[in-house]
Amino acid sequence: MSEYIRFQSAVPNRHGRYPGVFAMVNGLARYGLLGSAGSEWLRAANAYMNSAYPDPTGITPDCYDPQVNPGARAWFKGDASGLLEATRGYLDLLDRAGIGWVELRTAYPGRIVHDDAVQVVAVPYRYPDDWPLAPSRSGRDRKSL
Repeated sequence: MSEYIRFQSAVPNRHGRYPGVFAMVNGLARYGLLGSAGSEWLRAANAYMNSAYPDPTGITPDCYDPQVNPGARAWFKGDASGLLEATRGYLDLLDRAGIGWVELRTAYPGRIVHDDAVQVVAVPYRYPDDWPLAPSRSGRDRKSL
């Protein structure tokens, strides 16, 4: 079974969403909170990430469309060691800035709407459609343990 990993804000934003690690660090830059050394590091890190890893929207343009895939968020694949290692610098920057973040791990990130070699984009499960403790909506019973 695959494992998926997500790094996100420890606190929801004004829209009630939990931005991911890249959105948080790029937000620090947008608000001028990185300083010159941090800004230079981020430019180089983002250039590397953009050249080394696919942008999901370049492959699945509507993967983050809020009408089509409400709440969609990216998850790293657990075996994407290069991407996970490269992300460490972003997390370290958040730590130095005193920005809280959490690491989530799951085998069930939601309904997957994009899948590439290193990541998926998934729409979170919702009640009642995905609630596992109710009879199946398809009319079939769920598996017994």
